[in-house]
Amino acid sequence: MNLNKSKFGDFLVVIVMIILICVCLFPMMNVFARSMSAPEHLIRGEVSLIPRGFNLNAFELVWNDSKYTWSLAWTVILTVICTLVSLILTVLCAFPFVYKGLKGRKTLNVFMIFTMYFGAGMIPTFLLMRSLGLIDNPLSLILPSSLSIFNVILMRSFFYGIPDSVRESAEIDGAGPFKTLMMIYLPLSKPVLATISLFYAVGRWNGYGDALLFLRSPESRQWDPIQLLLYRVQQNLTAIDVSQFDSTAGNAPTEAVRMATIVIATVPILLVYPFLQKYFVAGVTLGSVKE
Repeated sequence: MNLNKSKFGDFLVVIVMIILICVCLFPMMNVFARSMSAPEHLIRGEVSLIPRGFNLNAFELVWNDSKYTWSLAWTVILTVICTLVSLILTVLCAFPFVYKGLKGRKTLNVFMIFTMYFGAGMIPTFLLMRSLGLIDNPLSLILPSSLSIFNVILMRSFFYGIPDSVRESAEIDGAGPFKTLMMIYLPLSKPVLATISLFYAVGRWNGYGDALLFLRSPESRQWDPIQLLLYRVQQNLTAIDVSQFDSTAGNAPTEAVRMATIVIATVPILLVYPFLQKYFVAGVTLGSVKE
């Protein structure tokens, strides 16, 4: 009886997971299909999950637009820089907590947790950035989001899981804190480092709110990340010239180019997941074992 209940429970889990996969996958398939379909099929609403009148004209228009290619390249550069800076700051912030004799250790923990529940808000943040002279400055896309307290806690918890005896052995051999971090803790922390890197990279790649808030002047449009450019394209398509699209079918060229921009903006970050997947689950679970 219990075996039958277990099988029935597993069956329900599989069904629910299949439904969730379909819910996530079908919209993506629709976007892919619309981006590769001929305008006449789009205007008649004949495209669902399979491209009709397959062509790549929309992708050619996007790639031939210098604003888009620069925005994509800039977003890659920005994501790499932000991920490295954030990862370094996270490690340096989390590592001191492994020392139980650290003065103010409990107070610092309380302060970190406090910032997760209470924030200054958008207007004070904007006023602070303006007073620092970072409005219309690409540094405004790096500095404000360079450290996540959630990721610090995740890293700190992972460090707690490394036995103190390992660190003490290194100290007996004459290793200082920096050498202990570089030679002992970081080599053992590859799963959580990969996980946190993925968090930071995805957050930066998908972020556009800070750019929309801090990059105000037309001159600063050159620093628009890909998601903000995608937002502007979805609003009015001023960034890409669709006059080259060989069709007279209403606004179908516009629709195809919009879908193509979504695909090109989404695919690069999706390609990162398979390489970090084996570290992702291990990093999250191991980092939560010991507090």
